[in-house]
Order: sequence, then structure tokens, then C-alpha cells
Amino acid sequence: MKAILLAAGRGTRISRMIEEIPKSVLPVDGIPLIRRSVIMLLERNIKPVICVGYRETKIYEALDGLDVTYYYNPFYNVTNSIASFWFARKELTEDTIIMNGDVFFDENILDLIIDTDKDCSLLVDTSRTLEGDFFLKLENGYIRKFGKDLPIQERSCEYVGIGKVKEKFLGDFKNKLEQLIGSQQHQLWWENILYSLIEEKNIETIDISGMFWSEIDYFDDYERIINHINL
Repeated sequence: MKAILLAAGRGTRISRMIEEIPKSVLPVDGIPLIRRSVIMLLERNIKPVICVGYRETKIYEALDGLDVTYYYNPFYNVTNSIASFWFARKELTEDTIIMNGDVFFDENILDLIIDTDKDCSLLVDTSRTLEGDFFLKLENGYIRKFGKDLPIQERSCEYVGIGKVKEKFLGDFKNKLEQLIGSQQHQLWWENILYSLIEEKNIETIDISGMFWSEIDYFDDYERIINHINL
């Protein structure tokens, strides 16, 4: 099993607060967030693949000494994560966890996504529908609608920032990736590969409500992590 971590973006909503370092290298209990994630993956014999771009040397420093593979997106400032993902596309050969590099998660959350038998799934939190960054509408656990501005009455959950695609699903996944990149849709997120398949395939979800997680979009998110660690 592999894990592809997307860590190329600038993070404009928080960059002014953190002196323009990648948010994925913010320290959590004295360890860069992305290093913490990579160590958990390596401890489970999962190969980490890191997509970098903005201030990439800071991420190299944060992961110094660890056995990881890098892919560089030179267009990180004018593209979104689907473009970074495209540079690492040759790694899509086996069951693959895909996660945004700025997500904090506990080990029990990681084990859930590792152990799932679903062909394709995203982690979601059904306890969050009022405030958050990106919402999904579900029917019987399958994604039916998605969006940052999804009306409140249609929201079933918030998307966590982590998913998994099993080997048997990779053919459809890679074909859609190439189709979107081929049509110059570089401004999409990697998750749009899955969202564009919901009319053809059942994209499933795994609910982690009640477990602690946080994706760092704003400095408040980082403070939530620090407060959780210090409990």
C-alpha cells in the first residue's frame, strides 16, 4: 500500500500568520505535522509519496532521514492539487491512501482508512455541517452532492481531507485524472477526480464523527490541534 500526500500548495489563508512556511511543517508536539503523518505511515509499512511545490526545501528538511519519494509541481502557484497529483500519477499501481498534507489525525483514524474494504472512499465527519470548509450530501453513505457552498439543508457531513482508492478502482480513477488534466482543468482539487465519477460509480464514505481531526486552513485550526495535544 502507498500513501500520496499533497503538500505543494501555498496555503494563502494562513500564510501571513506563519511567516510563509508550508503549513504542513507547523510543529505539533515538537514534530512537523507532515513528519508525524509520514512516521505513522512508515510504521505500518506504507510507502509515503510526497507532492511538493511551495517552499519545498522546508518539507525536505521536515522529512530529513525518512524513506519517502518526492514529486515536484513547478506550477504550484497557478494550479491546485490535481496538478500536483498528476506529477505523481505513475505511483498509482496498488491500494493508495491519498491525503492533504495539512491534516492532523490520530492513529485510530489512519487505521480505519487502512483497514477499509471499500473500493473507493473518503473520510467524513457527520457531526460537522454548520461550520467547515467543504461539505458533502450523502445518500446511504454514498456521495451525491459536494461543495464549499452547499446549502445547509443539503449538508450531511464535512469532508476530512483523506481518502483511499483500492487497486481494482484505479483504472477508472486514472482515466478520469488524465481526462481532467487533458481538458486543462488544472484548477481542480484531486478530490474532483472522484466527484466527477459519482454519476457512474458509488463513491463511499467512512464516518469518523467523535474522533479528533483538523485540516489547517486558518490559524484557529492549528490552535485546535495544539489544544488537543495539550489535553
